[in-house]
Amino acid sequence: MTSTPTEPAQRTAADEDVSQRLLDSAATLSYDPATEVDWESPLPADRHGLNPEWSTLYGTPLWDELTPEQQITLTRHEVCSIMSIGIWFEMILQQMILRDQYVKDPANAEFRFALTEIADECRHSIMFARACAKMEVPAYLPPPFVAQLGRLFKTVASAESAYGGILVAEEVLDVMQRDWMRGDDVLPIVRTTSKIHVVEESRHMKFARQEIKESLRGAGTVRRHASALLISLVANVVVTNMVQKDVYKSVGLDPERAMAAVRRNEHRKSMLRNSCVHLMDFLSEAGLLTKPAMAIYRRTNMI
Repeated sequence: MTSTPTEPAQRTAADEDVSQRLLDSAATLSYDPATEVDWESPLPADRHGLNPEWSTLYGTPLWDELTPEQQITLTRHEVCSIMSIGIWFEMILQQMILRDQYVKDPANAEFRFALTEIADECRHSIMFARACAKMEVPAYLPPPFVAQLGRLFKTVASAESAYGGILVAEEVLDVMQRDWMRGDDVLPIVRTTSKIHVVEESRHMKFARQEIKESLRGAGTVRRHASALLISLVANVVVTNMVQKDVYKSVGLDPERAMAAVRRNEHRKSMLRNSCVHLMDFLSEAGLLTKPAMAIYRRTNMI
């Protein structure tokens, strides 16, 4: 199945205005990570990779068993796992956007912003890769089965399903990074990369929301239910794979024991639910928060 371009009659002057404003914003406020991030300074030994409150084990007895040095190591591996999964999903995202814009009018602001977003995502992926290398943390790739699911999704998803999948991944990470960029006990390299990502992804999320609304004009109940289910399944895969099981080996923990603690961690569940409030509001407004989808979001602790 291939993406079906939006019919010209469906796109309004208001849609084009949103894309033009996003283009103007990109021209005014964008970053070059190669020069904005301090890649040369040594990493402070006492800084975490992310706010401790965002660690998957924070609030559990297992977290309290760790020494301060182990907690720092764990958060550095956790943030690099999230960055690595982010790179994986950004590569899926770029392919879907390119496919969506295939043979569309290049004079349109929508087309030009879509390519601008792809350029942003390329820089973000390089930035995350360099950050992980700087922290001397290996790449945490998705399991083979999950990687194949991603390959399938980027091949078959189109319209609101594609942009909905993009949105759920970006929204969850956005809330986390807004905390990381302000964390006094977080590594400067993570604070800066988070700031860059938050600023530029805010435009991407607005674009995704607009594309979803545009795609759903005139959509029937069956299509909305099918899209809602697919988006929720993508959200489940992304959220449950952000921190890979092998991360816990980095501090000498038994991965199975650690994963069991994560599954019981009510603090973690609360943080996830809070990070998804605005996302769920939008999905509800768009008619993409059906009962089957809500069941999956609840199982994923997103609602």
